[in-house]
Amino acid sequence: MSTDSWALSVDEQESTAKSIGKLRIKAAGDANIPKTDGDGDKSDEEEKEDRATQSLLNKLIRSNVVNNTNQVEVLQRDPNSPLYSVKTFEELRLKPQLLKGVYEMGFNRPSKIQENALPMMLAEPPQNLIAQSQSGTGKTAAFVLAMLSHVDPSLKWPQCLCISPTYELALQTGKVIEQMGKFYSEVKLAYAVRGHKMDRGVKIKEQIVIGTPGTVLDWCVKLKLIDPKKIKVFVLDEADVMIATQGHQDQSIRIQRMLPKGCQMLLFSATFEDSVWKFAERVVPDPNIIKLKPNWLAGQLSKEGHQVALLSGEMVVEQRAAVIERFRDGKEKVLITTNVCARGIDVEQVSVVINFDLPLDKDGNPDNETYLHRIGRTGRFGKRGLAVNMVDSQRSMEILKTYEKHFNKKIGRLDTDDLDEIEKIAN
Repeated sequence: MSTDSWALSVDEQESTAKSIGKLRIKAAGDANIPKTDGDGDKSDEEEKEDRATQSLLNKLIRSNVVNNTNQVEVLQRDPNSPLYSVKTFEELRLKPQLLKGVYEMGFNRPSKIQENALPMMLAEPPQNLIAQSQSGTGKTAAFVLAMLSHVDPSLKWPQCLCISPTYELALQTGKVIEQMGKFYSEVKLAYAVRGHKMDRGVKIKEQIVIGTPGTVLDWCVKLKLIDPKKIKVFVLDEADVMIATQGHQDQSIRIQRMLPKGCQMLLFSATFEDSVWKFAERVVPDPNIIKLKPNWLAGQLSKEGHQVALLSGEMVVEQRAAVIERFRDGKEKVLITTNVCARGIDVEQVSVVINFDLPLDKDGNPDNETYLHRIGRTGRFGKRGLAVNMVDSQRSMEILKTYEKHFNKKIGRLDTDDLDEIEKIAN
């Protein structure tokens, strides 16, 4: 593999795929497929490969909020209602002890997601919200601030309930609650996670409960530790990870159905595939919606004067075909696309492929095959091609090293400050 052309490898794989496309392989049954229990407990080896682990890594790697310049699109439940956003935390009129906690954590001003989400989450009467946000954008701090703001510390029972897909993610969110509530000592936190044994009928006095779906459901139904009718704020975090874990989706819906009509519902997800949207719509009634604009990158490049086309999986086939045709004809010089363009689309004049995000499979692991097919869009028909990978964290560097090892090919580092080096690859 070390001396072969990437493009030739792609051609070989694609022709092989076509030749075996009609084969039908009989499944050997699911006897060897490991099952997870209600809380998604898995073996140590499986846990390493779980997509939730990557989400946790992202939280740890990017533990300080990034300066998120991604533009967001806000869809209000009531389009006639004025749209508010804030530029400072003072505008939110927070309790002094919460504002002190916010600044103690190092937040100087709201991030883009916080600017738009916090006024909705802190509104009276409460507003429901579905929001798309990556790790590191201040999303967790936003819903933690909402929970702490809505709590009545004089009432000694659970009022806010947050569920996370894994034990580790629940602890990570709990850490944020403890940090932000550092100066709000009247508010207490309980963890509904594996290993935290509670006796039936014991009354929980903590106002905020965070946990995994299976344990939270047990605390509500079997052990009667939580009265769901007294919950004022319900947060479902990492929804895309949640529905990928066996049993979590049904458990989350069961919990939501026990909550009172006036309970505020907040759902967050890094991605919004069809399955995530359907889940979100079942859990959150009449929501406001905040999502990253899919054409944000296209818009940024257009501002710089580039002719840009956008191709995504949300488009119908006819729309995709029209975009590709315009690109082939040279009407747009840059095509921004998702994995829908990774295979089988040959545009002779493509000279550069840039992986803005490195490809991962559905479990969050490096997707070697998709990587090969992506970069195989350039250097075709005997021409030279260049593939550039954007690396912005230790995690993405690890992913890149996985590709290197798998294909036995060195991926060189490009020093963007070295104009001579950039000039070389351009020629």
